[in-house]
Amino acid sequence: MKNRPFWILPTIIFTQFAGTSLWFASNAVLSDLQQHWLLGAEALGYMTSAVQFGFILGTLFFALFAVSDRISPRIVFFVCSLFGASANLLIFLIADGLGSLLALRFVTGFFLAGIYPVGMKIAAGWYQQGLGKAMGFLVGALVLGTAFPHLLKGADQSLPWETVILSISAIALSGGILMFLLVPDGPYLVKGTLFEGQAIKLIFRVKAVRSAAFAYFGHMWELYTLWAFVPFILALYTVRNPGTDLNISFWAFWIIASGFVGCALGGIISQKAGSAEVAFTQLAISGICCLLSPLLIHLPVEIFLGILIVWGMTVVGDSPQFSTLVARTAPQELVGSALTIVNCIGFSITIVSIQMIDFLSGFLEQSYLFLLLAIGPLMGLYSMRPLLRSSRS
Repeated sequence: MKNRPFWILPTIIFTQFAGTSLWFASNAVLSDLQQHWLLGAEALGYMTSAVQFGFILGTLFFALFAVSDRISPRIVFFVCSLFGASANLLIFLIADGLGSLLALRFVTGFFLAGIYPVGMKIAAGWYQQGLGKAMGFLVGALVLGTAFPHLLKGADQSLPWETVILSISAIALSGGILMFLLVPDGPYLVKGTLFEGQAIKLIFRVKAVRSAAFAYFGHMWELYTLWAFVPFILALYTVRNPGTDLNISFWAFWIIASGFVGCALGGIISQKAGSAEVAFTQLAISGICCLLSPLLIHLPVEIFLGILIVWGMTVVGDSPQFSTLVARTAPQELVGSALTIVNCIGFSITIVSIQMIDFLSGFLEQSYLFLLLAIGPLMGLYSMRPLLRSSRS
C-alpha cells in the first residue's frame, strides 16, 4: 500500500510491546511481594498460571463472540489496555495477599487476550504484502514486552515494587491510547469467520495440521515455564557459586529479550529455508539447552550466561513459524478456529508445565528440574517429521 502512513508499523509494534509488558509485571517484583506478604516459593507457579488461565478464557471469549469483528479492533485494543493496566495497578492499590494477587493476575491475563491477538489482527488490516515480516516484529514485541518489567527492576535494584507496578500500568495504558489515536482500521481489515467449535474434529483429521499443532504444543511446554523460572535459574547459580554477583533482574531481561533476535532471524531465514526447517532447528537447539541444564551451574559465569542467551533466542524464535505452519496447513475456511483452538491448548499446557516444575522444585535436586522441559522439544521434533518430509520433497 503506497499511501500507508509511515508510523503505522512502529506504532503497532510499540503498543504491542507496551500492552504485553503486563504479562510478567508481577514476576519481576515477586521477591518483594514474597517479603511484603510473606508468600511461599509456590507463589511463582500460581501467579504465572493465573495469567495463563485468564488468557485462555479471554481468547475463547473473544473468539466465541467475535468481539474484534463486531467492534473496531483498535477500540478493543484500547479498552483491553485500559482494563489490563487497571487490574495490574490494583495489585498496588487493593491486593493484600496471594488470593487477591491471583485474582488480579487472572483478570490481567483475560484482557491480554484483547491485546496480543488483536494487535496481530490490526497489523493484518494494514499489511497484505510483507505481513510475515510485520508479524515477526510483533512477536518480537511480545518478547520484549514480556522481558521489560525485569529490565525496569534490574536497572535500579532498589526501585520499590510499587514503582515498577505503577510504571508498567502507565506504559500499557499509553500503548492503548496511541493505538486508538494513531492507527485507524486498515484497508485490508476483514471480518473473520465465526468460531466453529466442531472444527477441532476436522482440524485434527488433517495430518499436516496434527504435525504442526503437536510440535507447537511441545514448544509451549518449554516456553513460558523457562520464562517464568529464568530468575530462579540465575538465583540458583549465585547460591551454588559463592562470590558470583549477578543482577538477576537485569540478566533475566536480556535472556528473555534475546528471543526478539530469534524471532527476527527466524522470520528472515524462513523466507528461503522454509518455516518447518527453521522451527525444527530452533526447537532442537532449545531442546539441547534443556538437556544441558544440569551442567549450567558448574560452568564459568560467561559460558553460563551465554548458553542462557542462546536458550532465550531459540525457545521462542520458532513461535512465529509454528503459527505460520498451522495457518498454512489448516482448512482455509477454518484457519481462525484452528489458531484459536491450538493456542488455547498450547497455553493450557503451559499451566501444567509451570505447576509441575513449581511442585517438583521442593523434591528434586534443583539443577535437574529443567531436564523435564526437554519432554516438549523432543515431542515437537518427533511430531514435525511429516512437515520436514513434505518441505524437502
